[in-house]
Amino acid sequence: MKRFILGVIIGLFIPAVIGYCYVRFGFAPIATSAQPMPFEEKAAKMIMRAHMTKEMPKNVPMQPTEDNLTQGANIYSSNCSFCHGVPDQPATLAAKGMFPLPPQLFNKDEMVTDDPVGRTYWTVKNGLRMTGMPGFGEMLSENQLWQVSLLLSQADKLPPATKAALTKPQPTTSSTTPSTTPAVTPKPSTAAHHHHDHDHD
Repeated sequence: MKRFILGVIIGLFIPAVIGYCYVRFGFAPIATSAQPMPFEEKAAKMIMRAHMTKEMPKNVPMQPTEDNLTQGANIYSSNCSFCHGVPDQPATLAAKGMFPLPPQLFNKDEMVTDDPVGRTYWTVKNGLRMTGMPGFGEMLSENQLWQVSLLLSQADKLPPATKAALTKPQPTTSSTTPSTTPAVTPKPSTAAHHHHDHDHD
């Protein structure tokens, strides 16, 4: 029995020491161009999905009407398209330089149309650590968060007006240099926010 316990302790201790040395002595990759560590992607996805499933809202307080989708497209175009792309366009150079590569949310294989809308809402509101994905909970209203989330849930079947809003040209900081910083649509004033309380969950 003692040998068994000793074997268990050694079996746990040695991997822990190896893992510590791997990180402590600089073997863990940190460059965006480096290959991911063993099981890094699988572990990250497992943690992310478990946490989101626990915290995401289960009820959606508005419907995917054309107006809501088009409003969501305007918000997305100003704040999200820089990293996550627009229909029928390649990823931006900035997105290609990130790790992990931001999902191109209008590419067929990377859409989140099969995800619960509440999961997308949670991501937009809270962001994701160590991915470059910011949280917009302090910058967008509840209505705006849900509108952009509904947009992404319907990415494969958008009405023409919504598609047009996604692909309209964005303003630039000068006549020669396009902006490299996503714009943030400000929250409505307090009065406007209260006016839309009936849309909230």
